[in-house]
Amino acid sequence: MNVVGRWFGILTLALFVPVAVQAGDVKIGLMCPLTGKWASEGQDMKNIVSLLVDEANARGGVNGRKLALVVADDAGDPRTAALAAQKLASSGVVAVIGTYGSAVTEASQNILDEAGLVQIGTGSTSVRLTEKKLPLFFRTCPRDDAQGKAAAEAIARGGYKAVALLHDNSSYARGLAEETRALLDKAGIRVVFYDALTPGERDYTAILTKLKAATPDLVFFTGYYPETGMLLRQKKEMGWPVPMMGGDAANHQDLVTIAGAEAASGYFFISPPLPQDMDSPEAAAFLDTYRARHQSVPVSVWAVLAGDAFKVIEAALAAGKDKPADMAAWLKQLKNLPGLSGSLGFDAKGDRVGEFYRTYTVNEKGVFVLQAR
Repeated sequence: MNVVGRWFGILTLALFVPVAVQAGDVKIGLMCPLTGKWASEGQDMKNIVSLLVDEANARGGVNGRKLALVVADDAGDPRTAALAAQKLASSGVVAVIGTYGSAVTEASQNILDEAGLVQIGTGSTSVRLTEKKLPLFFRTCPRDDAQGKAAAEAIARGGYKAVALLHDNSSYARGLAEETRALLDKAGIRVVFYDALTPGERDYTAILTKLKAATPDLVFFTGYYPETGMLLRQKKEMGWPVPMMGGDAANHQDLVTIAGAEAASGYFFISPPLPQDMDSPEAAAFLDTYRARHQSVPVSVWAVLAGDAFKVIEAALAAGKDKPADMAAWLKQLKNLPGLSGSLGFDAKGDRVGEFYRTYTVNEKGVFVLQAR
């Protein structure tokens, strides 16, 4: 085998977490970032879905068959996600859960669709993912246009008149910025700055200086929590007290770790409810079990939405829908299934139905506080 062949073989093996699979088991795939900058999201996704699989098997499985989880690490990277999707497509799974990140999910969509597998995205909110009309694709998270509407409403409620919009050129962040800009224009709220930063950098003082020169009364950065934390910290270091808000990709406690509690204080973001704020009986029972196993609660909502994806797959299997086309048709008529994050159901495009967005503010101790509606 040549060097390239050896490297590909090693990488392919590294993508997968060993699982005990017995003959006759119903296999469900989970694609998530177990390595890379979103590894904590992926670890929670794996922990949650593994717990739910164990609970289902303790009840005797589904229709007398045990469930087995096949986990693929996509590293939060589109190229790695394509490899993970190819491996899952040949592993005998009936459906695939995941993943986190719209661009990462998009890299896997066509592969899994061509393999004839139902895929349920969990933290992938880009509008285009369901506008492609892939018949087997669903998601348990809302879309960017719904989030853009919630963001524009939050900005209007706050009385802001001059807004700076900053994104990171990812499918998710750019889409949210575009949706929000259009709605702010309609509402007569000025967008005084619109540009992108480069994710993964350590110094954002140059872009912050440009932002400051535009004299906004609010900065809305639509990107992910690692860059959000850096912006908050460096904004404070330069002595600029302008308020800053974010979207649901900021919904992670590591934001405060990166920024520091003092710099993060007063920051606000829109998001589906955090795990500890989910008040359904199903959520309460799940969180009790999760705490008992892991001595903690999941860090963000996105991992919980992977649990919701498992719930709808389990329900479809219980209804005898183990063929992809049958499962997809059943899911598109699903309404009001009790889930971890609330009632579960899908429309004809595969998008989750219902409204989920709430506003959170970071207090002086770095705690995310849910605001009253």
